[in-house]
Amino acid sequence: MNSENSTLLDVRDLQTYFFTESGVAKAVDFVSFRVRKAQVVGLVGESGCGKSVTAHSLMRLIPPPGKIVGGRVLFRDRNLLELSADEMREVRGNQISMIFQEPMTSLNPVFRIEDQIVEVIRQHRKIGGAEARERALELLNQVGIPSPESRLKDYPHLMSGGMRQRVMIAMAIACTPQLIIADEPTTALDVTIQAQILDLMLQLRDDTGTAILLITHDLGVIAEVAEEVLVMYTGRVVEEAPVAELFQSPLHPYTQGLMKSIPGKAAGAGRRRLEAIQGVVPSLLDLPRGCKFNTRCKYVFDRCYQEEPGLLMPRGGHPVRCWLYEEK
Repeated sequence: MNSENSTLLDVRDLQTYFFTESGVAKAVDFVSFRVRKAQVVGLVGESGCGKSVTAHSLMRLIPPPGKIVGGRVLFRDRNLLELSADEMREVRGNQISMIFQEPMTSLNPVFRIEDQIVEVIRQHRKIGGAEARERALELLNQVGIPSPESRLKDYPHLMSGGMRQRVMIAMAIACTPQLIIADEPTTALDVTIQAQILDLMLQLRDDTGTAILLITHDLGVIAEVAEEVLVMYTGRVVEEAPVAELFQSPLHPYTQGLMKSIPGKAAGAGRRRLEAIQGVVPSLLDLPRGCKFNTRCKYVFDRCYQEEPGLLMPRGGHPVRCWLYEEK
């Protein structure tokens, strides 16, 4: 599985900037990572760190004044950034699907669930309406919605948050994509429904071989489902590692702060009191010079204010963007 041949998505030096009257916001700045077939990769960080913009960039769904200004997004060796609009529409929903964090903003409130799922299927599959409806019914069954026949006739507002999210997953898997991008898919759900949704996504991965890029601010979720994890801060990846290694040996002070701010096993055994990371994520229009975490880091020293580190590789460790790990 670690071979080059198993790479499904290869993102290289992706740059997405927003050109505003107040200046240029580098929301995604030279981000690189890979996703292998049937792999779950987690992308984690606080709000405003660039996770969702990364996801929308992969799907080429960046609205003005945003623009993808550099990099490559290789999906099955095709650069998605070079495809025509029609070619990209064929990829979306068919080969790559996206689950958004708030289904009420993604589902059309004036159309029944049946109409919305059938539309997705018929957009990419040359089948009749009756066959598409049968497929929609099968999908609702697959994602665990009770009484799917009657639910097909419902409007989105008649369903609970968990049900609507299951409908979004049904639409995402309708054409058996090779990659699902899940952007905060469980944020608005209670913990019981959240666990069910995560179990469902993993079951789909096991059944179909679909890879998942899971975007979340919740390291507890990452610990449960991901195999690899990338930590983002101010538009850049600051640490990347296999999930077990990251939780055992977090290197970047930001990652360490995230670990200390979550409850449960992921936060470390024996800790009684949660710790918050001091300060807030700086504005992308007014980033500090040098390391972008220097305004919040308890280990900061002179060089951190002068130069931004690249991704360093400590001996016996994993890539981390921090001067503490520069080989002397």
